Amino acid sequence: MNLIIIPLLLGWLSGWLVNYLADVLPVTRSFSRPACPHCQAPYRWGSYLFFHNCSNCGKPRKWRPLVIQAVLTVVPILLWVFPRPGFPFILAFVLFIYLSLVFVIDLEYRLILNPISLIGALLALGIGLYLHRILPTLIGGAVSYGVMLVFYFLGELYVRYMSKKRGVSTDEVALGFGDVNLAGILGLLLGWPLILAGLLFTVLAGGLISLFIILGMLIAKKYKAFTAIPYAPFLILSALYLLYIV
Repeated sequence: MNLIIIPLLLGWLSGWLVNYLADVLPVTRSFSRPACPHCQAPYRWGSYLFFHNCSNCGKPRKWRPLVIQAVLTVVPILLWVFPRPGFPFILAFVLFIYLSLVFVIDLEYRLILNPISLIGALLALGIGLYLHRILPTLIGGAVSYGVMLVFYFLGELYVRYMSKKRGVSTDEVALGFGDVNLAGILGLLLGWPLILAGLLFTVLAGGLISLFIILGMLIAKKYKAFTAIPYAPFLILSALYLLYIV
């Protein structure tokens, strides 16, 4: 029972790490000192790590850091107590940290940074080779990347068509290229043919949630044309479901 302290401590530290990276990388593109989103004053490290209000303006932190800290404290314990056969704890733990970081950044900023994608590709390639061997891993990555690349170009054509039809210019995209990169990463991770189920779950979940969001905006009379919806969370949730639950 004392061994539970190991995943508990690792989870708490990883929560700090994911929160820190999600706070600084999208804003400064570097490992900088985190700053208050309200007044941009740098946090004191003690206040930041323990979720205190900003010492400069007094405004509280967002709810996200507490949620991430809680999730990343609990999940490693579950991975430790209920390991998936053939999937060592350390690999599952590192992968969950990475996917959590991508999830949070895309949800908040609709952004998947290229350096993070590169690290993810290397990580997914290593895990994929461990789980599936080389051929299923590479085929899974290529198929997933190719399918999402087709969706990317189709989305661009659709936005251009609708923009021209409505006489409204827009910089919005139906699907970001970061999502294409992420799909390739998850294809390496899931391998062939499991990635087909991952893409199917992603499309179904993304379509269903998007429909509810659009209906909610219509009911609230706040609908805007070309409203972009982060797609990375659906890709990640589908991959987590197939890797850890199925």
